[in-house]
Amino acid sequence: MQRGWVVSPDYRTLISTLSSIRKELKISQRELARRVGKPPSFINKIELLERRLDIQEFIVIAEALDCEPGTLLNILRDNLEKELSL
Repeated sequence: MQRGWVVSPDYRTLISTLSSIRKELKISQRELARRVGKPPSFINKIELLERRLDIQEFIVIAEALDCEPGTLLNILRDNLEKELSL
C-alpha cells in the first residue's frame, strides 16, 4: 500500500474510480501505460497509491482512455463527498 505518506479517503476514491473506469473500458494497465508512453509500473504505482497523480498526468491518462479530461473529472467528482477537505 502507500509508503511514507498519508493518502486521504478522497484521493483513494479518485484513484479507485479511475481504475474502475479503466477496467470497464477493458484497458489493461500495460496497455494504458503504452498509450501514455510510460512503463507499466507507472500506472501500477498510481493505482496502488504509491505514486501521486498530478494534473498533467491526469489529462494525458484521460485522453489515453479516450475521455475528455473535463468529462472524466466530472465523473470522478460525482463519486466524492459534497464537501472535500485537504
